[in-house]
Amino acid sequence: MNLTSIAGIAILDEKILIALRNPTGQMGNRWEFPGGKVENGETDEEAVIREFKEEFGIVVTVKERVAEAVFSHNGEEINLHAYKIEVPHDGMLIPYELSEHSAYRWAYSSEIENLSFVDSDLLIFPQIKKLIEVENEK
Repeated sequence: MNLTSIAGIAILDEKILIALRNPTGQMGNRWEFPGGKVENGETDEEAVIREFKEEFGIVVTVKERVAEAVFSHNGEEINLHAYKIEVPHDGMLIPYELSEHSAYRWAYSSEIENLSFVDSDLLIFPQIKKLIEVENEK
């Protein structure tokens, strides 16, 4: 079976949207690029939109795929695809409605290196860091 997870990469003023997972589960209380599993019959892009609606209460616009990796979880190989997204607002004046996370913030890539991040997202982090560098040159 082909298992795929997605991550949404929102960039704002050289910062990336990250979220702190709820304290339960194997990766509880760790930071991540928000996302989740692609369900049967769903495209990656549909999964990104669904996950952000469910987990943050917002409708995002999905752009191009910007990173990918393969990781192992509980003995299964999982494809991780990251997509650049646009969020409707930064979540500061109008807070996001969190369902799977206890917090979120906009972080510089240099900060991410010092946070307790989920292992799978660390695999795509070098590609995300490059993306931010390219964005900053524009």
